[in-house]
Amino acid sequence: MPVISLENVSMAYGHVALLDAVSLQLEAGERVCLVGCNGTGKSTLMRVLSGAVLADDGSVWRQPGIRVAHLEQEVPVDEQRSVFDVVAEGLGNLAAHISAYHRTTVELEREPSDELVQQLAHLQMALEAEDGWRLQQRVETVLTKLGLPADQTVCSLSGGAKRRVLMARALVVEPELLLLDEPTNHLDIDTIQWLEEVLLAYSGALLFITHDRAFLQRLATRIVELDRGSLTSWPGDYERYIALRQERLEVEAQHRAKFEKKLAQEETWIRQGIKARRTRNEGRVRALEALRQEHARRRELRGNARLSLDRGDTSGKLVLEAEHVSFGYEGATIVKDFSTRILRGDRVGVIGPNGCGKSTLIKLLLQRLAPDAGAVQHGSRLDVAFFDQERAQLDLNKSVVDNIGAGSDTVTINGQSKHVMSYLRDFLFPAERAQSPARSLSGGERNRLLLARLFTRPANLLVLDEPTNDLDMETLELLEELLADYDGTLILISHDRRFLDNVVTSTLAFEGEGRFVEYVGGYRDWLRQRQPLPADAPQIPRNAHSNAPPPAPPAPKPRKLSYREQRELDALPRAIEQLEAEQSALQARIAEPQFYRGAAADVATAVQRLEELGQQLQRSYDRWQELDER
Repeated sequence: MPVISLENVSMAYGHVALLDAVSLQLEAGERVCLVGCNGTGKSTLMRVLSGAVLADDGSVWRQPGIRVAHLEQEVPVDEQRSVFDVVAEGLGNLAAHISAYHRTTVELEREPSDELVQQLAHLQMALEAEDGWRLQQRVETVLTKLGLPADQTVCSLSGGAKRRVLMARALVVEPELLLLDEPTNHLDIDTIQWLEEVLLAYSGALLFITHDRAFLQRLATRIVELDRGSLTSWPGDYERYIALRQERLEVEAQHRAKFEKKLAQEETWIRQGIKARRTRNEGRVRALEALRQEHARRRELRGNARLSLDRGDTSGKLVLEAEHVSFGYEGATIVKDFSTRILRGDRVGVIGPNGCGKSTLIKLLLQRLAPDAGAVQHGSRLDVAFFDQERAQLDLNKSVVDNIGAGSDTVTINGQSKHVMSYLRDFLFPAERAQSPARSLSGGERNRLLLARLFTRPANLLVLDEPTNDLDMETLELLEELLADYDGTLILISHDRRFLDNVVTSTLAFEGEGRFVEYVGGYRDWLRQRQPLPADAPQIPRNAHSNAPPPAPPAPKPRKLSYREQRELDALPRAIEQLEAEQSALQARIAEPQFYRGAAADVATAVQRLEELGQQLQRSYDRWQELDER
């Protein structure tokens, strides 16, 4: 039985239908990822499911008494309440009593008084009458797990900490339906991995929107795509979705070509003048009218962004050099004895927990902060473009076009003049959207606008602080390609593990007590290199240096397969063929529209079997390769 169901739901803003008679069911235990381009209506669908907005048409059924928690995409900027009050707000009617009891306890510890004692006693009675103690304990447990300061105001926290506050408010409800809109935004890698474990153990229905491909790959049991107002369900993980979606787009392109050809033929026929009117077939005329109407209703696939970057003049070979840099604030050491040399063409990633000092390190390297000790030197002909994760460089009261052109009709990219409206179309802003105020844009659209503004500046040193937040996956992959082709120097702060792996060539990792250590490669390379040596590994003296290369390990002697191994190798192709056939049949069954309307136990068994088949196939492939190489 589903926990929530949509039937023929429609929702439009202006003349564009964000949801066009869509249907969706979510079952307990499902972890469904909602994907789609920025601005297609994913957050709107979330708000319809949560009950925050009413659909224009169709029906929404929720399981009676269901608890729903919704994590919004936008982080509150000016929230003056304490962390405890905001988190407790998720508990509904009891939130006021629980928050008041917590505040009174804190005040009583600070300044004891008879009035506060009486007030505390009254609140205790109210909590006991409504089982409030258990709920208060739940708030304190969630705050402890997320490492949040209960009595600090939300507005004083960093972006990542504010995000954790909203996550805590959603989790404290213990909902049967959990709706998460970009839950990994502003979270550091450790918190993202903690969240993955929490959601893997979650027993309710989960619907989430994310741009983090590693997060999606690990969590999703089904992917639902919102495209041109319609929903399409794709069973399986992200990698399978990408392959199947490409196949569907190719089939759609073939059908579109056939449709356009037939429409052109019929339009030619109807315009043949007297000869056509003599032999006019009224049924054929009606069919042409139907084709015209279908063509008018058709919503074409949105194109991909065409990102371009003004590289400016070539910098000197040495971009910047830091020697024994240290910096502290209010007695706390932020950066300690840091040294590095960044050369032209380097792509450097910076990783570490929120609040560890990554942005401070960047400001020191860009000479926007003066170090307490050490020195930072810049090379020659350096032009810096800086991407701010808070999007402070956007004027939200100005239109999209004014944020780019600043009153001018043209922008200059790589020495060539381009009309600002044409440039905005490259970043997927149509003409009507370009005149809208930046305040009306979604989070992903604001990020795209900031990238468009940034890329108009000639820069041979590009500094990006969390550029991937809110971007859809297509734009994210195009940004990866752009940065891969960029011949300048890049410094990147990111918590997106796959993005780091695909872009950077070295990593500065925070390792506690103000220390940043440089490693070769991206995130996975850092994970591998930071692993401690086994206890019985031979220790190499620190002063042992040698120009001689290490001796090559002896080549393993080829070993002939045993009789049993040869039999196993001969049988593997047939076994793999059977597993693939079962996998294909099960995938086809799961892809049927009626599948998720069946019994929950049957659905869970089928999905679990599909995962087991994937694991068995991978083991069989690995074993086949191992035996074949011998």
